[in-house]
Amino acid sequence: MNYEKSVEWIHSRLRLGIKPGLMRMDRLLEELGNPHQKLQTVHIGGTNGKGSTVTYLRHVLQESGYKVGTFTSPYFERFNERISIDGAPLCDEELVLLVEKIKPIAEKMEHSEWGAPSEFEVITAMSFYYFAELNPVDLVLYEVGLGGRLDSTNVITPMVSVITSIGMDHMQFLGNRIEDIAFEKAGIIKKSVPVVSGVHQQDAVKVIEEKAVDMGSELFQLGQDFSAKRLDILEKGERFEYRSPFQHESFELSMIGTHQINNAAIAIKVLELLTLEEKFITNTTHLKAGLKKATWPGRMEALSDNVYIDGAHNPEGVAALVKTIQERFHHKRVTVLFSALHDKELRPMISHLEEAVDYIGFTTFDFPRVASVEELYDASSHPDKVKVHDWKKYLKEKIKVTQEDEILLITGSLYFLSEVKPYFLPLLENYRKK
Repeated sequence: MNYEKSVEWIHSRLRLGIKPGLMRMDRLLEELGNPHQKLQTVHIGGTNGKGSTVTYLRHVLQESGYKVGTFTSPYFERFNERISIDGAPLCDEELVLLVEKIKPIAEKMEHSEWGAPSEFEVITAMSFYYFAELNPVDLVLYEVGLGGRLDSTNVITPMVSVITSIGMDHMQFLGNRIEDIAFEKAGIIKKSVPVVSGVHQQDAVKVIEEKAVDMGSELFQLGQDFSAKRLDILEKGERFEYRSPFQHESFELSMIGTHQINNAAIAIKVLELLTLEEKFITNTTHLKAGLKKATWPGRMEALSDNVYIDGAHNPEGVAALVKTIQERFHHKRVTVLFSALHDKELRPMISHLEEAVDYIGFTTFDFPRVASVEELYDASSHPDKVKVHDWKKYLKEKIKVTQEDEILLITGSLYFLSEVKPYFLPLLENYRKK
């Protein structure tokens, strides 16, 4: 097999859909020699903030001299990003080796009592084998794919479990109440493994507290057992104060928004726990350097001084974005280009976004489950809205007329942003040369 055929085979398994449950995963890993049992891990779940928390942890651990694997989803520009070491995606040849290892096992399972493993199950198994056998690392940061309790990653017993936030997303799988979603997220809590939580809704916190008690796991709750307070809004980042029984220190971030301060605080608490257990030792110097260096694509990412992209793809993500707009850009005109998948909570997202922007364009892109231009436009009541049927043409024209006192914000689905960024950056470069 070559790289293209390998990725094609992985994606072909999308036809199997999302298959919650761990029985197939257990069988697949057994055939591979249970590589996940050889790994030291941190497990990160939550509705929003998983990727940012992963990148804060990774950068600090790298500063501390450790080799760090990450498993994240979705990928932003290239499939290989999902399985990375120290921020570098696995190479094409390694991906081919992994597919050649797993493909015969997966195909044999299609005719067994367990059934065929899904795309996500295959990718998760690939990551376990890669980090344990092909390219061993000191620690792997595992981001939950969907929910937690029945997610493919939930076969690990981590050193720390993390629940960053709870929000109304993927309700067709996780339930329509905040307590139901919290129950699924809390499913990653393992017996006697400490838990760090950034969840703020009391009903959700109660569910997590009860699960932690049931599992004999110590819970560390943001706002109770540790805290973070913004000190300054920096031109390109944040400065905040962190407090816990073990340290009181100020830190700077290169990522924008109060939600990023919370994500960073969660990461610091995880690192405190790892250090206290003498598993992975970090100090203040490592913390300051790592947090400052940490970036994550598509999260209030500046493509230029007045063009940003942000993957606000659910109501909580939009709420965080609106708060950032109101804090940072209240003195500027804000134009938004928005696209999303139709299985999201479109009307609540759009109505909240409209509160903070002057103009809003709705567009679509080539992707399964994507909402149409008309569907988005009809969900909006903004007085200055427009249908954008060709987003590439729109951006090409918009870049010529955007003024210094205007912000262009491209937001919505991360899948949309992953198409926008590689198109827009060369466009921006060419425009600057003229």
